Amino acid sequence: MAWAEKFKLNKQLVRSLTEAGFDNPKELQQKTLSRINGGQDVIAIAPEGGGKTTTLVLATLNRFKHSADNVPAALILSPDQEGVEAINERFNLLNRNKTIRIVLLHAGIGVDQQMDDLAEGADIVIATPDRARAIYLKLGLNLNKVELLVIDDAHAIVKKGLQLPTTELSTSIGKAQRLVFTEVMHDKLAKMIDPLMHLPSTVEVEEMSETQLGMLPQMLYHVPNFGTKINLLNLFLQDVEVFTKTVVFTNTRLTAETIYKSLLRKARLSSAFIKPLSYEYPVADNVADFLRNDKLRVLLIANELDEQVDLTGVPFIINFDLPADKEVYIKHVEIQASDEESETIALTFATDLELDQVRRIEQATGQKMQTADLPDDLVIEKDRKEKEAEKAARPKQVHKAEDKYTPGPAFHEKKPENAKTYNISSSKKAKMNKAKKH
Repeated sequence: MAWAEKFKLNKQLVRSLTEAGFDNPKELQQKTLSRINGGQDVIAIAPEGGGKTTTLVLATLNRFKHSADNVPAALILSPDQEGVEAINERFNLLNRNKTIRIVLLHAGIGVDQQMDDLAEGADIVIATPDRARAIYLKLGLNLNKVELLVIDDAHAIVKKGLQLPTTELSTSIGKAQRLVFTEVMHDKLAKMIDPLMHLPSTVEVEEMSETQLGMLPQMLYHVPNFGTKINLLNLFLQDVEVFTKTVVFTNTRLTAETIYKSLLRKARLSSAFIKPLSYEYPVADNVADFLRNDKLRVLLIANELDEQVDLTGVPFIINFDLPADKEVYIKHVEIQASDEESETIALTFATDLELDQVRRIEQATGQKMQTADLPDDLVIEKDRKEKEAEKAARPKQVHKAEDKYTPGPAFHEKKPENAKTYNISSSKKAKMNKAKKH
């Protein structure tokens, strides 16, 4: 058997894999399982459906050679309840060692119930980072004997803002092997996992669709944040001769309105919406009307409308946001039979948190987007957190009590006879005032 020949998997696992229909290991498993079984920290980068879940389940189960002792030896973190349950289903499919007790921690069950489950004993804990941390702080989760920490869908953990509980859980675990599975690697993710890993081996696998779809030429602009997206859009639209007609796709109408308000005056005056939230904004009924109107250069369309739009004849399509459903994007940039000779170019703006969507689109279409360099004159906006950190780091101006007033050159001391060197009580002032002749 392929599994028995290539990897040091126990016989129970090999039998389970065969019965489940996993006849041959995927590329990710071929490249990672030997390293994992050797005890090395591993960062595995693979697309959706690349075999990440099966790999982490095999890596975990292979550690249990005999009966388990009901103390957590493995902690597996997933970004949400759906991910936790999907991993558990794969364990149920492949696990033949009935002494292993698995406990799930997520928001779908009450904390007290989950703490009771842990108290009864657990060998493998599959959890969302925030729920695992909350129970750990209540002293309900024992991490003292954890030998394996797995962070699954790490890109989604960063997207959901769960870096802090993930990092705190990792630092609460002593010496242990750490595995990270993700669809993409980017700066925000690297910032989270770099301090947690010890000399990790990075394995990247790309699985593209064998059938290539006919797509318009696509340029990918990787930008740090929303503000830089706005600056890049304004920079492009300043070139009136090149960007004569541009359709801009956003995920929501609220984002479209935000973009409209952020556009420079000339671009704003020549922009219109399809079905805006408010009727105070200029409207175009469809793309054809937009193309016929010589005064309009920019058309804003929200993906949430799920509009069937004919983009024939539009020189530029800008995907300001990337939709969660890759089919929505593909529908906009796929070449139709009527526009095979089209000269339309699709530009896509993506932040770190959208790179997983880019990879899914590339996987589905069978072709990679061409990465474009950012223009030299593009203003890169700082993230909100960076601005707050800079503000906090600025030295505060403190007025010291000992700082005294220094008189100017026109100041003259009073003559001794005019100087007031005494204090008069209120009763004495009253007598003096009474003695005055009015």
